[in-house]
Amino acid sequence: MCGIVGYLGTEQAYPILIKGLKRLEYRGYDSSGVALLNEGEIEISKCRGKVSDLEDHLAGKVPEGVVGIGHTRWATHGPPNDINAHPHASGDGTLALIHNGIIENYATIKEELINRGHVFKSDTDTEVLTHLIEDIRTKTGVDLFEAIRLALSEVHGAYAIVVIDKKNPDMMIAAKKSSPLVIGIGGNGEFYVGSDATPIVEYTKNVVYLEDEEVALMDRKSGLKIVTIQNKEKVPYIQELEIKLETLEKGGYDYFMLKEIYEQPRSIIDCFRGRMNLQKGEIRMSGIDDNEEKWINAKRVIIVACGTSWHAGLVAEYLFEDIARLSVEVEYASEFRYRNPIINKDDIVVAISQSGETADTLAAIEMAKKQGAHIFGVCNVVGSTISRTTDSGAYTHAGPEIGVASTKAFTAQVTVLTLMALTVAQKRGTITDARLHRLIAELNSIPDKVTEVLKTNDQVEYISDIYKNATNALYLGRGSSFPVALEGALKLKEISYIHAEGYPAAEMKHGPIALIDEEMPVFVIATHGQSYEKVVSNIQEVKARKGKIIAIVTAGDTAVKGMADHVIEIPKTDETLVPLVSVIPFQLLSYHIAVMRGCNVDQPRNLAKSVTVE
Repeated sequence: MCGIVGYLGTEQAYPILIKGLKRLEYRGYDSSGVALLNEGEIEISKCRGKVSDLEDHLAGKVPEGVVGIGHTRWATHGPPNDINAHPHASGDGTLALIHNGIIENYATIKEELINRGHVFKSDTDTEVLTHLIEDIRTKTGVDLFEAIRLALSEVHGAYAIVVIDKKNPDMMIAAKKSSPLVIGIGGNGEFYVGSDATPIVEYTKNVVYLEDEEVALMDRKSGLKIVTIQNKEKVPYIQELEIKLETLEKGGYDYFMLKEIYEQPRSIIDCFRGRMNLQKGEIRMSGIDDNEEKWINAKRVIIVACGTSWHAGLVAEYLFEDIARLSVEVEYASEFRYRNPIINKDDIVVAISQSGETADTLAAIEMAKKQGAHIFGVCNVVGSTISRTTDSGAYTHAGPEIGVASTKAFTAQVTVLTLMALTVAQKRGTITDARLHRLIAELNSIPDKVTEVLKTNDQVEYISDIYKNATNALYLGRGSSFPVALEGALKLKEISYIHAEGYPAAEMKHGPIALIDEEMPVFVIATHGQSYEKVVSNIQEVKARKGKIIAIVTAGDTAVKGMADHVIEIPKTDETLVPLVSVIPFQLLSYHIAVMRGCNVDQPRNLAKSVTVE
């Protein structure tokens, strides 16, 4: 959600900024802009639309300068247009600022500034912050760094900002709270800034992840200085990036989403690599091993997440309750913090987020920590806020996911959550050695089974062509396949804009059955397991109302094949792990339908990859 890039150095900044903005496009946005400092003046160029529209806007008049900032905006305050796009200038034109997040008390500050003579051009909270910094510097006579620190002490909300100043061409200032920001350190006094590491990795491996309420001064001559909002200086902690440049490219695929779907056999292996020993039949997870007593004595696990991560959490509910015999509640992080929930000190809160920066999930973590619960984070991005604020955790190691609609993030999260459930079950003595060894062997076989399912791509594409013009769709599943039905419906909604709903198959007759007619495609997970006969009955109910059945079945199935309009076979899989395999056809289906409908697969409208505002 929104993207930030900045450069201070000796090279022309504009090409670096544009390339960085393109790397950040996956985050979701509706306008873009750049500001460059050149010969004592700041030139701001911005427009509604894509980064390519900005390039077209600047064709033939590319701005020059070795200091610059760039931004992709996802509209919050004010509609997406040229005026509301970032960067924003101060009233006197000396400053340019870009901002991710929301300043919650901007209206009060704006009213005060208007009373002091400030004139605003946009509807944004960001322009208010820019004017506030200017006002403090002018009124008090402090330098820009101090003016920014003082201004940020007055605002409420979330922010990641970068500021350049025509009075100080050798420096750039950044700050963050509840919104990610990373600083790259190059040679010869060069600095790079990004919402994440994707715009930086091409130029340097040395980075500093800013913590909340830290302000960073980047200066060609004096280097990097970090001070908290409370005016306490901190020593920068420099880390080495693990991300590789080639993982950020499409690698011959038409879309990142398709590439990431096909990366899942490898990403699942990377999730259990080093954690699972097939020969010894054991699993080691340091985040659990180091807190063994907390897990053994836990009375309840509360999972907090949003979107696809919430669906992965629902799968985990079945895993933990069945294997580890732990009571589990799965909560929308966005609702959890506002419900005044009861959290006990012997609860464990598991926070799941692909980016590790999801604002609602971070807020839920903060609440749970205050009430004394042990917090375990599951995320993909090394150095993310969730990885730094939780008590323990596990990375999914899925690699960068650029497509806004998560695919490999789901299977990676479910894989890690499965490992967690097995580890806890071992420690609590709730699983036999025979079942543990069988599930470890089964989990080890999942990447090969996913590879087999990917071979159904042509068949899924054929089915997609038949239903690409549907206006509604229903997804049904039972047990741990119910969350997969939810995930399948979400994928179709996200990237093809077809209305779709996921339901427990047994709930169909309690309302959704009224929607079924000869135009309604109904996608059903009907794999072999304890609920198989019940699902077959649900399919018969749909067929009696002339609905179209597209069923995911276990290879060799004959009963469902005889009544469904289309079947997609997946390899026989232990019922506990079916979600890792059955979700793949739904991912392919949503992808192909979106392509056929002419939708922007990687950047669906109105959506953002990392939701860093509440």
